[in-house]
Amino acid sequence: MQPVTLYTGAFCPYCSMAKKLLAAVGVTDIKEIRVDQNPEDFAEMQQLSGQRSIPQIFIGDTHVGGFTDLYALQQKGELNDLLNP
Repeated sequence: MQPVTLYTGAFCPYCSMAKKLLAAVGVTDIKEIRVDQNPEDFAEMQQLSGQRSIPQIFIGDTHVGGFTDLYALQQKGELNDLLNP
């Protein structure tokens, strides 16, 4: 399974929904980076994703986007292929 990195923040409902969706499809190991606790992590997230909103989700080296993008992949049946190439 590809590694999953999730850039998150406190009190973020979309971050919680992303973690629940990933758990539901069998992801047990998520590298969670709290961008609200470290400005350097926020800058890194912006550099990698080009986005300022959270969550930002990476599966392996692929930038998935936010929760709605992750959910759309799951609905199209493409999430499992990305997690398990």
